[in-house]
Amino acid sequence: MARDDEFERYLSILGVADARPDLDTLRRLVRAQLTRVPFENVSKLYLARSRHFKGVPELDLYLDGIDQCRFGGTCYSNNHHLASLLRFVEFDATYCGADMVSGADVHAVVIVRLEDREYLVDVGYGAPFYEPMPRDREEPMTIRLGRDRYVLQPQDGQGRSQMEHHREGREIHGYLAKPTPRDLAFFREVVLDSYRPTANFMTQLRISRFLDDGNVELLKDQLVRARGDTYSLESIPDRAALVDAVVEHFGMPRDIVREVADSLDWPPRLTRGSDP
Repeated sequence: MARDDEFERYLSILGVADARPDLDTLRRLVRAQLTRVPFENVSKLYLARSRHFKGVPELDLYLDGIDQCRFGGTCYSNNHHLASLLRFVEFDATYCGADMVSGADVHAVVIVRLEDREYLVDVGYGAPFYEPMPRDREEPMTIRLGRDRYVLQPQDGQGRSQMEHHREGREIHGYLAKPTPRDLAFFREVVLDSYRPTANFMTQLRISRFLDDGNVELLKDQLVRARGDTYSLESIPDRAALVDAVVEHFGMPRDIVREVADSLDWPPRLTRGSDP
């Protein structure tokens, strides 16, 4: 179990002072997490290969990665640790599962109850969810960035929230968030499965770094920059250019990035489905 001093360190890393369980603090914590802690799988690949690690890092290791290597994590680590931090600040925050086309509970989200409202928080989807998203809206909520559009539909009769991811007019992804409280142990088998040699996040790099007004994203062998309604695509021709791009745009250590890149096939494998 994480110690109070580790949560204080976490708040310091996020640059959030005077944290209290109110909407202003929730907004500041969500934005800070999204802009200071990337969605990425470099750390997943590195820990799996260098330490034979298969799981969600404990908070101290997670914070060391942010501090020392500009790491973050995928959905289970980013959302799990943020949910724990929110509870430390005395928010009513629940860690929950979400279904995708690839399977049940292959994604994780956070639901926060505050002042008789519920908010969906998701800092582990590589999406511009800068704000806690109200779940009680009667109309869809749309978030846009670059070529992507995210639509949060009103809750269904079972209290579930459907998130749709559209790109250039076509729905390409999404998930169904379920409000049932879960602990990290509930996802153990799904997390272990995500370390399969052929799993998406073990065969290609995926990094999203959000800025106040846009993001930089690495998707397999493409670098995507988005701001407002505009975006640009840059193809990455080889492993050396891949390493250079990750170091330049995401600030991760060159030796670690090179070690990870050398372990992957080039060009990246074409895979289907999604992993956490």
